[in-house]
Formats: sequence, structure tokens, C-alpha cells
Amino acid sequence: MAAHRLTTLPGGERVITERVDGLRSASIGLWIGAGSRDEPRAKAGVSHFIEHLLFKGTERFDAVKIAELFDAMGGELNAATSRETTVVYTRVPDDHVDVALEVMTDMVFSPALTDIDSEREVVLEEIAMVDDNPQDLVHDLAAEAVFGTHPLGRPVIGEADVISSISQHSLLGYHRNAYTGPNVVLAAVGNVDHKRIVKALRERRNGNAPRGLSSPRKPARKAAAPTLRFLRKSTEQYHICLVGRGIALDDPRRYASALLDAILGGSASSRLFQEIRERRGMAYSVYTYGSHYVDAGQVGIYLGTREENLLECLEVIAAELHDVGAGNIRPGELERAKENMKGRLLLSLESTSARMTRIGKATVTGIEIVPIEETERRIAAVTAGEISELARDLYAPESLSAAGIGPSEKRFRAAVARLNPAAVEPAV
Repeated sequence: MAAHRLTTLPGGERVITERVDGLRSASIGLWIGAGSRDEPRAKAGVSHFIEHLLFKGTERFDAVKIAELFDAMGGELNAATSRETTVVYTRVPDDHVDVALEVMTDMVFSPALTDIDSEREVVLEEIAMVDDNPQDLVHDLAAEAVFGTHPLGRPVIGEADVISSISQHSLLGYHRNAYTGPNVVLAAVGNVDHKRIVKALRERRNGNAPRGLSSPRKPARKAAAPTLRFLRKSTEQYHICLVGRGIALDDPRRYASALLDAILGGSASSRLFQEIRERRGMAYSVYTYGSHYVDAGQVGIYLGTREENLLECLEVIAAELHDVGAGNIRPGELERAKENMKGRLLLSLESTSARMTRIGKATVTGIEIVPIEETERRIAAVTAGEISELARDLYAPESLSAAGIGPSEKRFRAAVARLNPAAVEPAV
């Protein structure tokens, strides 16, 4: 795998590139080390709102011109906001890299942020769309169940009352402090020239801007006692997340965590998918997932099922969690998970977008970029004992919180009580 090159500009901005020979394209991402966890409550959702507004135009390029330029390049321009990062990214033919960088840097560093009312309505519609989609909404309840009032427990998309009233002055102030200095990483992978990429960013950044967020990031709190969140909706299914505290981005156990995920519910051959969906037909969607942050994490199990299956599904989940935690890894189970993980890793190397995300996210969050060969070695070294120990640490039923959406809180509580009574009983 090609080695990456890293350059830090006088203002703290960083450029990281990885040249891949034999390609005629490049994937480029402008990463900002700020997301929803960096927002005060009064500005909840400002990171995501600004992400939208970047596409509304600059002094040099209006919204229509931005769209026309990337359409003419045959490129893809998009953006995403998470709890810890915001990224604007594209994939273009290599002969359009200079134009793409010119437009993207203008969008990111010099957005007009003037026509905010129309985009305000778009974001409010997006919030309403999530509110109408219990499969998505339950994950916001789950984050709140794990992190409480900490910013990690808030929806990335924001809150309607904040978005409805936030001012242009607040947007400009947040952008000025967040989109600068060491918070900025420009990542590029493909047929790219490192020196030209550095030059493009250097011309846009003169080193005289503020050096990052004015307020330090609020550390994640220690894990609290299990709790329960429920939202009553007239749905055909109960949408459930069983959640707990996970591990951080740089935790050495992250390889074991990924393998545990594959064994429990992260693949078609996983225990929960096979037992609940394939053998019993009690759910269309059931899976495990994990979120990793710089100083914390979250693990979870999602299930969508009808009321008559609710109790049995949670009993099956409890039984599988106990079984893995007790050390009962089945023959071939771990080996299959390792091959699955290595296969997905190797397949991702054929995508410049995936490779750009890998080096860009690692750089902006300050974690190690592990060489692929070393990653494979670390995956191969994970033992069945480490998987079971991690299952006991992360998925012990008595430590899990529960979030649910459905027609009856009483029935939901009764089912959760069979898995973890502590989540249902009020804290003393």
C-alpha cells in the first residue's frame, strides 16, 4: 500500500495525501475537527446547519455555479456531519483536481452564510423526516440513554427549536472558530500530487486566522447506571436499541470489538441475524453496531419486531450475550469473522473514497494510521478469550440501557425487565 505524505501549514492546517498509481481519479476531503459534541446546548445542530449552508454559495461561486461545475466535471460533491467531525468531500477525474480544490476551499473557508432562511426550512424538514422514521429516531434515544445530557447524547441533526431561531451572527462566529487552524485537514487519495495539494491549501490559508474552537471539548463522563428511554408512537413494530458504553477510537481492543460485532450481529451469518430473523422469522432487521469517539464509545443492538415477538426476541438476545460472554465461541465462528473483516478491509482499498476517509478521519481525530499489513496482523492475533472478555465488558445484559419506540411503554418495560431489570427500575 502506498505511503501517505503529511504537511502542516504555518496556521496548523494539515495536508495528507496518498498517491495511487494507475488511476485517473482523485478523492478529496476537507475535514473539520468539530461536530455536534462541540456545540453548546443553545447551538445544538449548528455544525450540521453550517454543513448545509456551505453549498449555498460563496462570494465567487453561487449555489447554482457550484452544482454546474461539479456536474460538468462528472464529479460527486457531498458533505457529512458527525458528533466529532464535519467533512466536505468529492471524487473527480484527475484533470479537474485543481478546479475542485478551488471551489471546495472557497465553500469551506469563505461561505456566504447569507441565504439562511430557505436552508433553515430544509433542515427543519430533515428533522421532521427523522421524527417520522422510528428506525432512525430510536438511535437518538439510544445515545441519550447512554450519554444523558452530555453533547454526545444529542442528535447530530440538531433540535428544531434551536434551528428555528439561530442567528446569522451565531453561525458566523461558530464557523470562524471551528473551520480553521489545527481543526482543518485536507486529505486526497488517487492520482494526486502532494506539493500541488499543499500549494492549493496554502494559497487559501495565510496563517492569520484564529487557531480553533474557543472552548475546549467537554470530556465524556464515566458510564452511568443503566436507564430507559421510550417514545410512544402508533407503529406496527417496536423499534428497540439495547445500548451500553463502548470503546474509544484508539483503544487497542477495537479489533476484538469489530470481530465481536461480526459474531453477534454485524453480518448475515451472525448469531442474532440467524437466530432471530432466519430461524424464527421474528424480525426483518436486527443488527449490532458500534460508535467510536476520541475518548468514549457506544455499542448497541437494534431490533424491529411486532409486539407478539418482543419478549421472545429479548430473551434470545440475552441468551446469546450470556453465551458469548461465558466463552462459548463456536467452531469456525472467530475464523469466519476474521476473514470477513480482512476481506472487507482489502476490498475497501480499491475505493479511493474509502482510503481518503481512512487517512482524513484518523488525522483530524489524532489517531494512529495503522498500515494495512499491521492491521491484518492485529486482527489475526485476537483470541477467543479476548472476544468473550470484551463481550462481558460491553454487552453484559445487566449493564445495558434500553431505548424504544412503539405503542405501549408498559409492554416495552416488561420485555426489557426480562433482559435487565436495572434499566427499568428507577435509580435509588
